[in-house]
Amino acid sequence: MTIDTDYLTDFLVGLLNTPSPTGDTECGIAYVERALHQLGLETRRTVKGALVATLVGMSEAEPRAVTAHVDTLGAMVKEIKPNGRLVLTQIGGYAWNVIEGEGVTIATEGKGSCRGSVQLVKASSHVHSSAVGETKRSAATLEVRIDARTSSAGETTKLGISVGDFVYLDPRVEVTNGFIRSRHLDDKAAVACLLAAVKAVLDSGETAAQRTTLFFSNYEEVGHGAAGGFPSDIVELLTVDMAAIGEGQASDEFHCSLCVKDSGGPYHRDFNRKLRLLAAENGVELRPDIYPFYGSDGEALWNAGADIRVALIGPGVDASHGYERTHTEALVDTAKVIGYYLVAQ
Repeated sequence: MTIDTDYLTDFLVGLLNTPSPTGDTECGIAYVERALHQLGLETRRTVKGALVATLVGMSEAEPRAVTAHVDTLGAMVKEIKPNGRLVLTQIGGYAWNVIEGEGVTIATEGKGSCRGSVQLVKASSHVHSSAVGETKRSAATLEVRIDARTSSAGETTKLGISVGDFVYLDPRVEVTNGFIRSRHLDDKAAVACLLAAVKAVLDSGETAAQRTTLFFSNYEEVGHGAAGGFPSDIVELLTVDMAAIGEGQASDEFHCSLCVKDSGGPYHRDFNRKLRLLAAENGVELRPDIYPFYGSDGEALWNAGADIRVALIGPGVDASHGYERTHTEALVDTAKVIGYYLVAQ
């Protein structure tokens, strides 16, 4: 299984630089759609906006699916303050402190976009002294400072900004010594791995063992991304999402991990065994791990009542839901496991 690392990295950087917070994923979905068309695959959209493609298989006895999500963390305008600055509401779950100082783009309805940054309400150490360090970061203590001449709610409204506008967090993508550092590696890294795996299978001239649905969901960060939209006859779903790194975890930035249990409970034991064996047979070190504060699209489909086997793999990502980092070695290993799975009998 030869993974085109340049393709994987270039695709990932482009996707990271394409905003797609949950609820506003059209640009990200379209980016993936174009890549699938370039690989010769036909696509369709679900009513909810997820992207679906199908790999023809040698058999249709036990159809499979593989999923990764395009949607990311983000924010929306909750309120325009009397001073013209903005109160945010979160999209997805993250600590408020991880976005302090971040550059943002406010996407208005019909009047283009505005730039700004997330700042503490009392931001100046020279004015507020110890309050800067002691203030708890929250929706009430952080605000968006807009890069425009505005000091009132009326002036901000004239810019075209209104409650409900999406706010994109700058990804700040950087590739150095094989490391990829950026926001939103969750789950755009996994999307890139899936595309690279499909490319490897097609380039090799092999055929998927079973008819396989490729499902790119767009509401994972809020819990229901892959809850529907799959063919009714699939029996197995391989979920690809980031592996979380931290104290007490087996995952790292250089390997693909197998999540055997998360906040929703254990994944399918026999499916996990199959993936472990498949990786071992092909010389890929698969790191089993448990994530106590984690949920996935595979569980969303299970919770919706699907009678299927579900497993979860993904590249190790440091500082999850913050300013994240991974390494191309983890991405390549993850793509290999997906590729071997696609062609395995």
